[in-house]
Amino acid sequence: MTAAQASERGRAARLQRRLLTESDYHQARILLLLAGFTDGEEPFIGLTRLVKLDFLLRYPAMATRLFPVDAGWTEGAEPARDELLAVESRMIRYRYGPWDDRYYPMLGALVGRGMLVFTGGRSFAVRVTELGRRVASQIAELPEWQRTAARIPVLREHLNLSGEQLKNMIYEHLDEVAALPHGAEI
Repeated sequence: MTAAQASERGRAARLQRRLLTESDYHQARILLLLAGFTDGEEPFIGLTRLVKLDFLLRYPAMATRLFPVDAGWTEGAEPARDELLAVESRMIRYRYGPWDDRYYPMLGALVGRGMLVFTGGRSFAVRVTELGRRVASQIAELPEWQRTAARIPVLREHLNLSGEQLKNMIYEHLDEVAALPHGAEI
């Protein structure tokens, strides 16, 4: 193997590790969200709903603008200053959400790991399995996930709406986001 080939293999291996880490991050967040918005055998219904709630979970400054006037984040769930300035705060607008091209692989990976079961036939509905609930509970206890986990009950309390209702709220109250063309940075 030449030095150039070895270098290329090293770059490919580093990229693969980064993608696995990123994939695990998204899967953990989605699992927390689905487990937090359902109880027991209750299915979570609606891909648009999932995408909009995930958007609000990832970008709490945007969610704050949709809360009722007298509502806000509980202690430990509020956006941290560094979080508001982080690279994650920049996003690209897609049709359904900031990274909608990756939802199906992430959901499929969670189904493959036995943490979710599709239950909706032709419409989108998933149920979190017992294993998925146990894993979600374990993730929620990790220090790096506690703030995210603390946000989910707040979102459920104030924004437990259908995908269509969430979409309309976002378009009405976050009009600078809705006005951007697909593919534009928000």
